[in-house]
Amino acid sequence: MAETLLRIENLSKRFGGFTALDQVSIEVGKGERFGLIGPNGSGKATLINCVSGTLGNDTGRIVFDGEEISRLPAYQRTRRGIARSFQIPRPFSSMSVLENLVVPLEYVAHRRSLHRADTLGEALEILRGIGLADKAQTLSHGLSQVELRKLELARAMAARPRLLISDEAMAGLAPNEVDEVLAILLRLNREGITIIMIEHIMHAVMRFSERMICLDAGRIICEGTPAEIVANVEVQRAYLGA
Repeated sequence: MAETLLRIENLSKRFGGFTALDQVSIEVGKGERFGLIGPNGSGKATLINCVSGTLGNDTGRIVFDGEEISRLPAYQRTRRGIARSFQIPRPFSSMSVLENLVVPLEYVAHRRSLHRADTLGEALEILRGIGLADKAQTLSHGLSQVELRKLELARAMAARPRLLISDEAMAGLAPNEVDEVLAILLRLNREGITIIMIEHIMHAVMRFSERMICLDAGRIICEGTPAEIVANVEVQRAYLGA
């Protein structure tokens, strides 16, 4: 594995008497394509919420590029290079697609240090890369489902991440639309961005990932290549219903 970018050590999270994560340890290398799967309720969302700072972990450590970030607020983690897309896109519906990118560019990437014209130019460049340049002036509430997913990725990219957490970016899409989003994620990875993909569409996460883990009931039950994951009896029992 390449030099470690994200290290999670013995991470646990409880909600009252319910243990959502139980001593989870993961390492993700710089430039890696890392898949995270598991049945509903397995702890996937809790894990990425702890990494991004939406939730605080009870025990364990999160180390990003050599710095412990376990107690940093979410916005400081974003400024250090961790961005995520959300399973349900919630853009600013009264803003254009372009304006939706200006917000993270101004307040996260540049902290209002650039002239607006420069920010608009950078936003348009991101939209070109994501395939939405022709929708730049469209209000976001007028986008199709696949366009909303692309905008969600574009908004994450506007924070200039080194680590992108893609949370079910393909949910509800048609097969050809899944291929479009998958191609975008693969291109972003080739450009140097480390990506963690959380996905229920198995053929997509298998095609994308170099290495994967499967969570069940808050614990890692298998880690390995996609071929090793899909052949594992525990994964079949927990995730595929075998």
